[in-house]
Amino acid sequence: MKERMGVYICHCGTNIAGKVRVEEVRDYVATLKDVVVARDYLFMCSDPGQELIEKDIPEHRLTRVVVASCSPRMHEITFRGAVKRGGLNPFRAFQMICIREHCSWVTQDADEATEKAKELIRGAVNRVRFHRPLQTVEYPVNPNVLIVGGGIAGMQAALDVAKAGYKAYLVERQPTIGGHMLQFDKTFPTLDCASCIGTPKMVSVGQSPNIELLTHSEVEEVTGFIGNYKVRVRKKARYVKQECTGCGECANVCPVTRPNEWDEKLGPRKAIYRSFPQAVPITFLIEKKDRGPCVQTCPAGTNVQGYVALIGQGKNHEALRLIMEKLPLPGTLGRICPAPCEKVCRRGDLDEPLAIRELKRYAADQVDWESLPTPLVSQKKQKVAVVGSGPGGISAAYFLALEGYRVTIFEALPVAGGMLRVGIPDYRLPPEILEREIDYLKRLNVEIRLASPIGPEHSLDDLLEEGYHAVYLATGAHRNVKLGIPGEEAPGVIPATGFLKEVNLGSRPQIGPEVVVIGGGNVAVDAARSALRLGADTVTILYRRTRAEMPAYPEEVEAAIEEGVRLQFLVAPMKVLSQDGKLQGLMCLKMELGQPDATGRRRPLPVAGSEFQVRADTVISAIGQVPDTTFLEGIKGLQLTQRGTVIVDPLTYETTRKGVFAGGDLVTGPATAVEAVAAGRQAAISIHRFLSGLDLREGRSAVPSGQNWADLPQRVPQQPRSRSVSLPLDKRADFSEVNLGLSSQDAMAEAQRCVSCGVCSECMECVLACKAKAIDHGMQDELLELDVGSIIVATGYDLMDPTPMRQFGYGRYPNVFTSLEFERLNNATGPTSGKILMRDQDGAFTRAPESVAILHCIGSRDVNYHEYCSRVCCMYALKFAHLIKDKVGHETLVYNFYIDMRCFGKGYEEFLKRVQDEGVMMIRGKAARVTDEALDESERGKLVVVAEDTLVGKLMRVPVDMVILCAAMESRKDAEQVARTFGISTGREGFFLEEHPKLEPVSTATSGVFIAGACQGPKDIPDTVAQAKAAASEALALSSYGRVTVSPMISEIDPYICVGCQVCRELCPYSAIEFDERRGVSVVNEAVCKGCGSCAAYCPSGAAKVKHFSDKQLFAEIEGLLDGIRFGIIA
Repeated sequence: MKERMGVYICHCGTNIAGKVRVEEVRDYVATLKDVVVARDYLFMCSDPGQELIEKDIPEHRLTRVVVASCSPRMHEITFRGAVKRGGLNPFRAFQMICIREHCSWVTQDADEATEKAKELIRGAVNRVRFHRPLQTVEYPVNPNVLIVGGGIAGMQAALDVAKAGYKAYLVERQPTIGGHMLQFDKTFPTLDCASCIGTPKMVSVGQSPNIELLTHSEVEEVTGFIGNYKVRVRKKARYVKQECTGCGECANVCPVTRPNEWDEKLGPRKAIYRSFPQAVPITFLIEKKDRGPCVQTCPAGTNVQGYVALIGQGKNHEALRLIMEKLPLPGTLGRICPAPCEKVCRRGDLDEPLAIRELKRYAADQVDWESLPTPLVSQKKQKVAVVGSGPGGISAAYFLALEGYRVTIFEALPVAGGMLRVGIPDYRLPPEILEREIDYLKRLNVEIRLASPIGPEHSLDDLLEEGYHAVYLATGAHRNVKLGIPGEEAPGVIPATGFLKEVNLGSRPQIGPEVVVIGGGNVAVDAARSALRLGADTVTILYRRTRAEMPAYPEEVEAAIEEGVRLQFLVAPMKVLSQDGKLQGLMCLKMELGQPDATGRRRPLPVAGSEFQVRADTVISAIGQVPDTTFLEGIKGLQLTQRGTVIVDPLTYETTRKGVFAGGDLVTGPATAVEAVAAGRQAAISIHRFLSGLDLREGRSAVPSGQNWADLPQRVPQQPRSRSVSLPLDKRADFSEVNLGLSSQDAMAEAQRCVSCGVCSECMECVLACKAKAIDHGMQDELLELDVGSIIVATGYDLMDPTPMRQFGYGRYPNVFTSLEFERLNNATGPTSGKILMRDQDGAFTRAPESVAILHCIGSRDVNYHEYCSRVCCMYALKFAHLIKDKVGHETLVYNFYIDMRCFGKGYEEFLKRVQDEGVMMIRGKAARVTDEALDESERGKLVVVAEDTLVGKLMRVPVDMVILCAAMESRKDAEQVARTFGISTGREGFFLEEHPKLEPVSTATSGVFIAGACQGPKDIPDTVAQAKAAASEALALSSYGRVTVSPMISEIDPYICVGCQVCRELCPYSAIEFDERRGVSVVNEAVCKGCGSCAAYCPSGAAKVKHFSDKQLFAEIEGLLDGIRFGIIA
């Protein structure tokens, strides 16, 4: 059938006709092939213009219609409706071409504009011949509405939706709704109290049955399409349940202090907090990050941050209780632990790491252990045997006793404590410290049988036959490693472990005046210092590497040197020299360091021909220990490694024999006491599971990890680490303790140096204080799936950080404030309870200012930052001026430095007049800089604002006490990410882009997603509320109508061409493409597709196309354009 086309050209008033000679274009178009009607009209979008089309279609039997007018973005849907009413398929029969933006608005030359209009229309006429009929599809609409952002815009939108009887989900990432408005003190120009007008809305939102409030939550994913969106929301754990009454007792006992974000970090808050008293919901929140590096590094998993925070508050009993949740030997380990936690302490990035070990010791030493309460435990019938009373055995017994098991420790020595008691000298670990902790263990009904070795006469098998339901082996590593050199069996050569054992049990082993100790570890240093105390004239440590490689604790090496121990490095013994049965000394060899060995330390290599002799009456060998496993000989089912250690499951500590567990040095070889304690606790967990019939592996607590820690504080004064007091050298002749620990004052000061990496320290004080039992530290994030029909994005704005604008001194001068900081100073719930006060150099608020400068347009109307006007700054600057006069006194000097005053709203100009009448000085000129450099006496101790008064053309210096920066409103830092989540766009300045700035100010390019408030651009509260109502009405229109029409101009994939590469799936921004595994091809979900064409543009096989934009249609339009080019003006 022959095509019959009608072409309609709009004058658009003078918008098009002012440049394009419309009549000439009409006459030209009439000559084109198949055009039977060519008309022009003043406003084609008007009702008479549309009626022309509707009447011409039947009258002239038109098959195709082309309209040349303004942007299709504005009126394509209008003309499609007219074509449809005329009886034609609006997609097959209609094409629209833009000659306003593309012709008349882009040139001053009428000839160029006219010719280009002809070419564009000719292309459209050529294209429309190939249009295919398309049909729109209707889908039902879910009436629920999602509102993202709980500021004044979000609250208003939610209330409007709820008032209409529909369900509203209000998602807010902060712990409370209210937004920036609730941070304000007063609102201009009426000076209403922000809380007074904002709090009722918050309460209404919280109480509305139609609003589901999801605070401390974030939208993670949005799928679906208009009317049928699926939204995944992460509701973050508050760690406080809804039973919270808001009493605040938890915050009163919380030991962790953080800068209060609600107060713009001008004041403190606790780790458990509520943003402000009127917050909705009233439920408190605990801020948690990953456990601190100290906690992660501690082998025992001790809550270091928790007990340090409690010590900082003087809560020593509570600190000890927290320590003993993970280890039963706080006083012991507070003296001998290697403190790996201190090596990773982030306070060291500021000055020095915390003295964590000393603080643990301090907490243990402040408590009367005899009166320390024991927990109430329900006793069980099962019996457990623990072999060995060292740190691992004590730990296992302790935690098993807390579970109610009947525990018996079998110890071969005449004293309890294992190597802690017989291997560490009293000057490092006084026996009474260990004994008080063992006595506490006995109070838990743990039986300790001394001088009761397990071996051939009383074996492991015997224990199991005697009714013990499980056994834990923790015998340590007591056997000394031999030197392996000739003559070491000579009298006078003694093992360090045997030597220290004798010393610790009260005997005085015979040693000569010249003692040589071989080794570089803690045992070697302990033996050397003990030998001095036993009367040796000289004690020398020989070590085959350098001091840098010595495994002994640095502080112990320093103490040894102080006491007179000599150290010789890069020396190795070759032979023991003796004569007539008497020790003479050692033949030694000099060494040099080569490449690192398996331990990471450089390997010592002998220097040829460097032999020399060392005089000695006594040689103490301290090159290591190994476990003595002879007591396990003949025990069936128990396997050992080639090194002679017991094989266990590394997670459960179960041996190869059922019911028998092992840990500590018996498994790992010589290690630290804290590692043995950790192993004992894990073994106790396994034994409890074993005896309870539970799986030994499933559900065990993971070792904490991650590096999401609190930022280190800025501008922290350097504070040296507290040092413990040491016994004077002249009083170290006996075995009295050398390290005397920290004083109470020093311990509290040291604890308060903690930077609280994990924020919440999990000290559990809040749990004990909460009468409502609302605290739940085990609470987990929830993932919610919401079904909604429309979405309103009202995420608000950020205040620009003026720190980069160094000329204004923000961050350098304590009394330069941002506008939001000044709002918090004015607010009754702020850091100064509403008083306008200045800060001293330490940040403490002191006195009221006598003069204040308010600087406008900081970051706004500035080509270096934001060229736009933030719209509200002029008015809130006037508000600040009034509040200063009102609160501080009318004699206070207030200066407003402005470019020009933009008082555009209702009552705004009147407010300006009122403030001027109050005596506020208005200086027309943008401030250039703020300095504290005084040029005369009047400027001394002041902040000086340097500016030009452009009205008089004079440079001026104004000394003031306080400066307020009216910083720019800017888009949220994560606006781009939020835009991607919701499928909307951002403009040049980062604010969300509306579909049309005038006609569709709250709609977006994604149907069913609307925007409201300052996320769309800077605006004041009235405009924000009005826009929120507009967005709510758009959403309600969808909800009430109940169905939505989806455009058919979407992508399609030809299954016969598709090669199944799935590239299109990755490209699709709307997740509208799925993969059919059976056929091996990609398939478009027509309900979700927006027809953006990303897939069609990239498809390597050409299978993906966009309906209404086929190759035939596009090439036909191009051919039409090329047919009549004469002037090369096509753009």
